[in-house]
Amino acid sequence: MTGPGHKLRALAALGLLPLLLAAGEGPCLLCKATDGATDKSTGHDIPLSIEITTKLDFSRAALSHSGGGQIEVDPSNGSRRMNGGIVDLGGSALAGTAIVRGEPGRLVRIDMPTTARMTSSTGGLVEIADLRTSLIGNSRLDQQGRLDFSFGGKLIIRGNASGTFRARIPITAQYE
Repeated sequence: MTGPGHKLRALAALGLLPLLLAAGEGPCLLCKATDGATDKSTGHDIPLSIEITTKLDFSRAALSHSGGGQIEVDPSNGSRRMNGGIVDLGGSALAGTAIVRGEPGRLVRIDMPTTARMTSSTGGLVEIADLRTSLIGNSRLDQQGRLDFSFGGKLIIRGNASGTFRARIPITAQYE
């Protein structure tokens, strides 16, 4: 449980490799577990929690020339589009997925940044732009206190970026 408004921050760790663009494996180490205590300032018995169940995965790709390119993963259906100097090396792209848990029937707001920049140890730079979720309009926890959603975005590679890139993208949830 966190401060006023039951705001909980969970960071979705997105592992990105520009030439083998796949998310890293392992559990979400930055997603906070809740302690189940009551927030006396608001009277809510169930604090919000976020669990990242699938990491955003742009699949496998390579640059055919130094002009760069883009890979977009649609959060609604997980489809992938490539353009520019990107060559598809096969594999499946995956939209990230998350589960928010809390008080049944409550409205919640999910926020995440629209961009994330990553630098490799070799000085390469890539950006994820147009980060967005599959949620439309007001989001409400179901009768079991659960809301599932997916997220995606556009990986932009400029120039001749190489190396291993990682990003931690904060996703927040709070009661409305």
